[in-house]
Amino acid sequence: MSKYLRTNLWIDAVTSLEAAQDFCVRVTVDELHWKWVLIAVHSTVQDFMALALEHGNALLVMKDRVAAKWLEAHATGAQYPDEQMDFFLSLYDKVKTDVVACYVESKKFVPGASHDSSMKKLNELRNGFVHFMPKLWDIDLSGLPAICLDCLDLASFLAWESGTIFWRDEELSRRAQTALTALRTELTAIARIYNP
Repeated sequence: MSKYLRTNLWIDAVTSLEAAQDFCVRVTVDELHWKWVLIAVHSTVQDFMALALEHGNALLVMKDRVAAKWLEAHATGAQYPDEQMDFFLSLYDKVKTDVVACYVESKKFVPGASHDSSMKKLNELRNGFVHFMPKLWDIDLSGLPAICLDCLDLASFLAWESGTIFWRDEELSRRAQTALTALRTELTAIARIYNP
């Protein structure tokens, strides 16, 4: 057994998607597993946004001020700054612009009526769980499946329709598609339970 964990953004995106699917199976038995579904869906979407924006240099994935410092260091030979990923909603803004569509056949994400609000709500919920303050927190479960499904629309679009992500590992792509299909099916079934 190895003493090291080796991963990358591709593996993290796929395993986050698989984790979301695994935890989603459990929410009908124990709704506390929604925490992990939301965190895993957030991670999945963030990873696919980063992969779509990476373009070989990760400048679009960074916060704008960090990217500017990186370019300055590159031009002057100065020390490179620590890389910092841009905020979730800033990455989302980027994938909705032409900046993501840098290849001839690539295209930006065009949100539907509820995508923007779902992305914002997913980010709020994830941040609430990751930075949990001492409090009593009541979350209406009825809207969670729709929020996750909207956010997974973006991940799916970026992964297989945008023309910005090129899968080099067909097995990872297959695993991601399998988990995404299962997760969508489970979320749809849960939505029917919550909203008969």
